[in-house]
Amino acid sequence: MRQFAYGLLLITAAHSSLGTEVSRPRGVSPEHAKFYKAAEVFTCISNPSIKLSPSQINDDYCDCPDGSDEPGTSACSYLSDLSPSYASDLSSDNDSRSIALPGYYCKNKGHQPGYVPFLSVNDGVCDYDLCCDGSDEWAQVGGLKCENRCKEIGKEWRKHDEQRKKALNAAGKKRKELIAEAGRLRKQVEDRLQSLETEIQASVLKVKSLEAALADAEKQERGKVVRSTGKGSKVGTLVQLAKDRIEELRESLLAVRDGRDNAVARVTELEGILSTFKTEYNPNFNDEGVKRAVRNWEDYAARDKSALTNDAQDRDLDEISKPDSETRIIKWSDWEDGEKSDVDLLYNIEEYLPEAVRGWVDQKLRDLRILLIENGVIAASKDAGTESKSLTDARDALKAAQDGQTNLHNELSGHKDDLNKDYGTDDVFRALKGQCVSKDSGEYNYELCWLDKTTQKSRKGGSHTGMGNFARMDSVTVDDDVPADGKGLGSGVRVALRYENGQHCWNGPNRSTLVVLACAEQDEIWKITEEEKCVYRMEVGTPAVCDVQNNSQGKAGGGKDEL
Repeated sequence: MRQFAYGLLLITAAHSSLGTEVSRPRGVSPEHAKFYKAAEVFTCISNPSIKLSPSQINDDYCDCPDGSDEPGTSACSYLSDLSPSYASDLSSDNDSRSIALPGYYCKNKGHQPGYVPFLSVNDGVCDYDLCCDGSDEWAQVGGLKCENRCKEIGKEWRKHDEQRKKALNAAGKKRKELIAEAGRLRKQVEDRLQSLETEIQASVLKVKSLEAALADAEKQERGKVVRSTGKGSKVGTLVQLAKDRIEELRESLLAVRDGRDNAVARVTELEGILSTFKTEYNPNFNDEGVKRAVRNWEDYAARDKSALTNDAQDRDLDEISKPDSETRIIKWSDWEDGEKSDVDLLYNIEEYLPEAVRGWVDQKLRDLRILLIENGVIAASKDAGTESKSLTDARDALKAAQDGQTNLHNELSGHKDDLNKDYGTDDVFRALKGQCVSKDSGEYNYELCWLDKTTQKSRKGGSHTGMGNFARMDSVTVDDDVPADGKGLGSGVRVALRYENGQHCWNGPNRSTLVVLACAEQDEIWKITEEEKCVYRMEVGTPAVCDVQNNSQGKAGGGKDEL
């Protein structure tokens, strides 16, 4: 009897609702209102073959297999995936159950409309987070009356929403700045590629030239005359003594000049001290020693003194102090040939020839000697098992040029790989690469370096733990609530960064971190969790993904005000 009375109450309330709003029964959203317009008959939404009387809508009895006849009660809540399973639900008839409506629709005038799960309709709890107008408890079960709080909740929500929109606008501007910076950095790489290609072409020519020079030096080395193992000619000995003496005098000159510069600096400093003393001393102070010192300083300052330094002389000293290898005034290599004896000079017959034929004769003589060596007529040079300085210099110059060419090729390859690397939409993460953001969490400090690594640092000191090295960009689907401060992932597809092959975990895998990104005004780590042993997850806000996220607001927003 009590159940019959309660059912009658529900039917009466349903009829009252139909009388005031025929096109929109209780719990029906504007989106689904078109299915409830017919006044004579109601057709189940997912089962058009089943037709009901309008009086059966919201009569607290589930007539439609899709629950569409009970938009304002919990009669069909067992069809929802959120409802608990019962033994009776396991029958074959219910294996394909599916509810047609997303939930009980709350108008929430003054705020955002929303849906409440059918399980929550008339359950004796005011669900203000989803249904701020309290309409989900319309039957007032147990005398519960949920007041309409949409005005206050809507006002607070709009305040936070305005702040969120401002933050999103600021984040959008920052993202544009990041894109511009990324473009500038990419242009630098592209320009460097062009200059590298030019430098490589020049280095190829240089290497070829030095290879030819080395080949010529080796040929000249093979063609050297076999000389005595003595100490060389008297001329060479004299030249070496002169060279050593000049170098000794040059070093002495540099030392004297350094001493002069130090003395000039000290005199200048002392003059400054005395000048300050004269300016600041008290003339009324009756101290003859002080007054005499001031008078002596004034006499000294009044004298006509020559300058402590002379720029012209300094320039001459600079020139004189340069090593002979820089000035080339004396080319010691022309005289410094310890391998020649005085008698050897007599064999340089080409030096007595006209310059026009000297080179030709010299080359012919060397070619003849090389030919004789190659045919075993005469022996090659074997001067103490060493090679000449000119040959060593030629070989060193070629090696340096080849090393430089290899470095240029490596740099070119690195820049090409960089241009092909995935830096996200609009290349935006190129502007963040290498920058780091950190967060204190308990006894650890966590650090994320964009496209580089993630690190766990103990706040008590000690070594750092590598949580992973950047491997690739990815995307993940999330479905989270967004808190009032907006620091949450929301719902939808989000850009993610995967960091792998971190420090090995004892009795476990190498550490790894999944970094899930959401739109925010500034780079900030929001949350760090360890989902499995040594498998971490970071939730991070950054302006870099704002356009990619398409300004998704997650579960905290959406819909339109029904004012």
